Amino acid sequence: MIPHLISRVTILGTGLIGGSFGLALRKYTTNMHVSGWDRTEIIGEAHARGAIDAPFFGDLAPALQNADLIYIALPIAATLDLLPEIARLAPAHALVTDACSTKARLSQSADELFPADKGSLFLGGHPMAGRELSGIAHADADLFRGNTYALIGASSAQEDPRVSAFVRILEKIGARPLWLGAPQHDYAVGLASHLPQLAAVALAGFLYDRLDENGLPITLAGPGLRDSLRLAGSPYSTWRDIVLTNQDVLSAALDLLARRLDDLRERLASRDLEADFDAANELYKLLRSL
Repeated sequence: MIPHLISRVTILGTGLIGGSFGLALRKYTTNMHVSGWDRTEIIGEAHARGAIDAPFFGDLAPALQNADLIYIALPIAATLDLLPEIARLAPAHALVTDACSTKARLSQSADELFPADKGSLFLGGHPMAGRELSGIAHADADLFRGNTYALIGASSAQEDPRVSAFVRILEKIGARPLWLGAPQHDYAVGLASHLPQLAAVALAGFLYDRLDENGLPITLAGPGLRDSLRLAGSPYSTWRDIVLTNQDVLSAALDLLARRLDDLRERLASRDLEADFDAANELYKLLRSL
């Protein structure tokens, strides 16, 4: 059973992540009332799909009234813009959490807006679960199952019963909570998630510029290229705020990756390249074991 501390949930942003969270709550928890807030056309589809019980749009106050958990699944810039109003309207007993892909700037804002004596509590979060296709149409109740869910908070926050209740919800929907600091998160996710996205964009753009009248080389593409370029299907609108709020990490990572590519080019004619394949194989095995 989920502790009664969280029985009324409001999801702000009912796209892929927010919609999936709502569907997961409906599938894996009981006695949970789930409201959603978004643009009219999106919230209507989320309601029709059964991701939420009650749809809200426009004024934010009615959506947050009496909420035990406020789950923000909006783009980073929208979350930063809306956070002061959420802090003002959130019930004193509520836990406020987000699902943004970078944490440093958001954590800094939240520290100012949710002081320890405020009542309502903010907990940074980031589900490492997503798809190259966005929107409520692609939401899935099992999106979080088996995937890490980063949580950003001080040790005092971890001891709060509202946080404990939320962690139990995450475990109930199949996520694997992992506690870490905001800078540590942004560095790690920059290398493990954001850099692969930019690498896929670069490779796709490189190939696109070289298409001939017969569609070569893409007409000879097999499953290997499709797997490599899956991330290339993600829209810029999804990644704009992520890149802008983690650009220092990404700039350094791209420099290091460019050096590695230079090293590979220099070793093309030697058997030394075997060591690079061995290291890549070991990392692949590690990823498969997680």
